[in-house]
Amino acid sequence: MHFHLKEYDKYIEVTGYKNISFLQAETFLKEERKKHNQNVEIQFFDADLVATEKHLYFAAINALEAFKNKINLSKSLAMETMLYASAQRQIQKAIFQSGIKPETTKMAAIIISQDVTGLRTVLDAINVVLGINPDESVLEMTSQKVKRLKEAFQISEKELEVTVKAKDRDCEMTMVDLIIEHMALLATML
Repeated sequence: MHFHLKEYDKYIEVTGYKNISFLQAETFLKEERKKHNQNVEIQFFDADLVATEKHLYFAAINALEAFKNKINLSKSLAMETMLYASAQRQIQKAIFQSGIKPETTKMAAIIISQDVTGLRTVLDAINVVLGINPDESVLEMTSQKVKRLKEAFQISEKELEVTVKAKDRDCEMTMVDLIIEHMALLATML
């Protein structure tokens, strides 16, 4: 799923993959970053800790805004997106919480580019390296994902219950809202 953010003159692709090879994904990221392509930024996440495409969409917007206002905590837009997606201020904690690990089998990916061609080129390269096509079903909310997100983002059962009642929404969509709120809180602490 891709978006055009006119105010930042950027395009964003958010997608997911099932049955990934951690080693292939990690090697791809390292090789792409060595190229120092300033026009395209890529970040991979453990899809079990991503609360739909909205989660990564808002993480990217927060990261772009941080760079625009010169309050970014990291040197790269990709890493700044990781910080916001994890609602962490420290890079190592962000990677530990939301990054891919050797046991990761479902991966979410975000690509941020100045043009659609850059998005497609990188997306095609990821597909070739992993040997699979995207499967955005890994971004969908499940009851198992809600449990993992509650733990990772330290959301109490009480906070979830109160917010479900206040917003009159189901538990899964309320969790998406709470994650986005936690990311917004990170922005206010800078």
